[in-house]
Amino acid sequence: MRFSSTLVTAARPPRLFGSRGVGKYYAGNARSVMARGWRATRSTNSLVVLSGMVEPIFYLLSMGLGLGALIGQVQTDDGQSVPYAAFIAPALLAVAAMNGAIYDSTWNVFFKMQFAKLYEGMLATALGPLDVALGEISLALARGLLYATGFLLVMQALGLNLSWWALLALPAVLLIAFGFASVGMAVTSYMKTFQQMDWITFVLLPMFLFSATFYPLSVYPPGVQYVIQALPLWHGVELVRGLTTGQVDAGLLWHVLYYAVMIVIGVVMTTRRLKALFLT
Repeated sequence: MRFSSTLVTAARPPRLFGSRGVGKYYAGNARSVMARGWRATRSTNSLVVLSGMVEPIFYLLSMGLGLGALIGQVQTDDGQSVPYAAFIAPALLAVAAMNGAIYDSTWNVFFKMQFAKLYEGMLATALGPLDVALGEISLALARGLLYATGFLLVMQALGLNLSWWALLALPAVLLIAFGFASVGMAVTSYMKTFQQMDWITFVLLPMFLFSATFYPLSVYPPGVQYVIQALPLWHGVELVRGLTTGQVDAGLLWHVLYYAVMIVIGVVMTTRRLKALFLT
């Protein structure tokens, strides 16, 4: 009797919150997906995760302090004059959040989806596609926050946080990581081969170099400036730079809105893709 009862329980459809709206996709248990991923990360590739914190620090030390000694002061697009190291440090902070979130939401998700077949097993239990999406995105969010927190502490030790508004940089990088993680997972759900995954690096590298990371936006030709301002990383760089340098005004809310829209689009796309791939 116990064996039969177990089979019946396992064969039941996911117990979601309802048959309409979000209830069709969500069982309220995204934390279990995140907890599983966190345990797997700690036991297998924790050193790889920690190594990701080092790269932006190397950029800061080599370019911010090394090249910065030759450049001296830089005038931002708002007319404020700041040391070069303090100019690129918030940009590298945004990049650290992006890289941490993107790594987990693309390559790790691709392996779980195409090779480990993990999501098929999850969606055969009492989990909905939104649970899986939010759990994986939250895991990527935690990684982005870890990278950003370590880098922000380095900035503080070097005296590169020029304003008390820098305390809001952590919520800002959480927003940045959330945006990239949600869109990254949505894009990855369409990838079929490792060769296709190379397109992610192809997009991230120029975005890293040309999002006013190392130079003010004003040094670019007007036409190029419009392209840069459409990039998600540029909005993150401007948001964090405004907070750490004290250039806070209502214009920062546009960057927040950009990421809010990015998050909604990414979560909706990811949820629908998981449902289409594994529940139909």
